[in-house]
Amino acid sequence: MSRKVHQGLFICEGTSDLPLAEIVEALFIERGVDVRLTQPDFSLLPKVAKDVESRVRAGTALLGSSVDVIVVHRDADNAGSDARRQEIARAVESVDCSATTVPVIPVRMTEAWLLLDEQAIRRVAGNPGGRNALGLPSPRRVESIADPKQLLQECIVQAADCTGRRRIHVSKRFNEHRRQLLRQIDYSGPIVDLPSWQHLMADIDAAAAALAAHN
Repeated sequence: MSRKVHQGLFICEGTSDLPLAEIVEALFIERGVDVRLTQPDFSLLPKVAKDVESRVRAGTALLGSSVDVIVVHRDADNAGSDARRQEIARAVESVDCSATTVPVIPVRMTEAWLLLDEQAIRRVAGNPGGRNALGLPSPRRVESIADPKQLLQECIVQAADCTGRRRIHVSKRFNEHRRQLLRQIDYSGPIVDLPSWQHLMADIDAAAAALAAHN
């Protein structure tokens, strides 16, 4: 007997965050639940506002059918994790109260999750054998950094350990490097100690149990 595939909607802040959908799908698979997340192409609609409710509503309209789970990525930024969770819950409830909701809320930004794997940073920078110091924060400090995006940019350039045109080329490819780092997140690495990741694991555990109960 084949296992049911649950249909889902993935809403994120920007296109460079799309690999998060693959991560969430993989985490569901680890729990024995198949979820396929559709990533809506908002360019097919008139201008869509960037607030969560507008994006969930527009994504649902593009799908044209109900979904079992709605996954929403929203950086905590200065608002904080609790405020983002409430924002996401209200938005989904206003559009589809029957869907299971999974908030993905890095603190303060997704880049904080990417600052924990030195070897991955060196690989995407094109210098895997580099030995120069990168000044990466410890897992205990990384969620308190004011601008992890800026720090990650600096660390990638530092890891490349180059000058001139090559350095300029590396600095201009930040979005691509960021996508690569997202795809390479080690689920068993230092990230497991981050409260924001632990919250995501708990939310996926709860969502997987709810979905499995409706198989």
